[in-house]
Amino acid sequence: MKTEQKTAVAWVDANAERLSHDHMTIWHFHEPSWREYRSAAWYVERLRAEGFEVEAGSAGMPTAFVARWGKGGPQLASYAEYDAVPGNSQDPVPYEKPRDGVHRWAAGHTDPHSALGLAGLTGVLAAKHAMERHGLDGRLVFFGEPAEKMCGSKPIHASHGYYDGLDAMLAWHPTSLPALANTCTWDTHCGCYWSKVYTFECPDPESWQPADASGVVNNHAMARAPAAIDAVCLMYTTTKYTKEAMLPHTGTWTLNEAILAAGQATSDNLPPRFAQIQYAWRCPTIEMAERILAVLERNAEHVAAMTHCTVRSGWISKCRPGLKNHSLARTTFTNFEAIGAPKWGEDAKEFAREVQENLGLEPMAEPFMDEIERLIDPEDGEKLLRHSLPPWQQNYTSDDYVEYTWHCPTVRLFVGRPRLKAPKPGYRYPNWVHLALGGLPAAMDPMFLTAGKVIGATLIDLLVNPEKLQAAQAEFKERTGGGMGGSAWLPPLLGKDYPAPVGYRWPEYVETVRGREWWIPTGA
Repeated sequence: MKTEQKTAVAWVDANAERLSHDHMTIWHFHEPSWREYRSAAWYVERLRAEGFEVEAGSAGMPTAFVARWGKGGPQLASYAEYDAVPGNSQDPVPYEKPRDGVHRWAAGHTDPHSALGLAGLTGVLAAKHAMERHGLDGRLVFFGEPAEKMCGSKPIHASHGYYDGLDAMLAWHPTSLPALANTCTWDTHCGCYWSKVYTFECPDPESWQPADASGVVNNHAMARAPAAIDAVCLMYTTTKYTKEAMLPHTGTWTLNEAILAAGQATSDNLPPRFAQIQYAWRCPTIEMAERILAVLERNAEHVAAMTHCTVRSGWISKCRPGLKNHSLARTTFTNFEAIGAPKWGEDAKEFAREVQENLGLEPMAEPFMDEIERLIDPEDGEKLLRHSLPPWQQNYTSDDYVEYTWHCPTVRLFVGRPRLKAPKPGYRYPNWVHLALGGLPAAMDPMFLTAGKVIGATLIDLLVNPEKLQAAQAEFKERTGGGMGGSAWLPPLLGKDYPAPVGYRWPEYVETVRGREWWIPTGA
């Protein structure tokens, strides 16, 4: 690495204690998608204090932001995510224990996005320090991206043109696949994630059947219109029945649902007027996504007719499949090699041994998987990943970072996340173990600080070695048929200036006379 890159890496080491504290601040907010008010406010305040110009509430999303710093030169970007996931509350202790003070199924960081966001911030601040120290021209752009678990903000930012004009994007993620713990995605980037909310309403229940001519039958004794709860139930079951006929035995795809609202009429003999159900589907291609959508649309139309309801729908997310960039992946991984894979110390290992003992397992001298401390070349990682995929499948799983890939050269960096060794083949640790490790600084710091070093060093690399950025941009233009607007380029699938889907009844924390609590009261 050049001197300028070493300056960025040294800044991370010098500020490690403060950055660790910052990570725990976000981890303790544990706010869910579209409702990350405290987390976003923390980032906005911190970035302004660091000298960035920050646009809060970008693209109509109250918990999104865009921060900019620098002048002249290329626009290089990274981002933070900070949403937690409902149903994953856990204290950072070596036994199962949901957080105090909120419902046991409140939100918790799973990937964890608390560390994902802090690594992006770390890398950008490290690059800023090196640019100031060495007088480097360039512009840093740092995005605050809420609702990643719904692949939410990035299609909206893209729709509003926020990624236009970027020269490179550095994306990263705590590893999801231990065999690919420390590497960069080569060919097989994430695929489509589409999500829609269907709203059923019963505006005229009295027209369900004629009134009783005698005038002596009480309305509460009459059959009511099936209405909105039945509509949601029928949508749920009908889609389950038709799911296997959507894309039978075709690649890897999933379809999931969540009921956002239903009822609002208690248990009286009055028709429920309003209900909503959300669907989200992941698949490798746009064509497959459209086939799933067609079945959902037909189901909704027929269900509404059967239940005496109207139906309308609105998009939550509509991601494009990811686009590879070998040049930027190789540049990033070369810096990763110079920095080295993360290493875990005795404090993290002792915590892991306590977990094993509390699960009735024999504590291990080396409780973490060996893979998380090893680098794997992107091309070798690609070969491992392809073992389980059909040859025709070009994209796998989902994440909304793919939106960046259609606006500028983008790398997908993976850094090892601490995972415990299995005591025997086929053993799976309970989910709370991973959640607890996410709140343990000794477990998270090596991972996200390493990611921050790689991001910072690579941002500087693209400034001091402009030929590397030029190669990445040339490849981007080749793959898109000329760059943005080229013959092979895909525009944002939501169209232009799509409104942010923030008004739905998303899970959140609320202030009541009882204090701050999860939307399901603690005593429920």
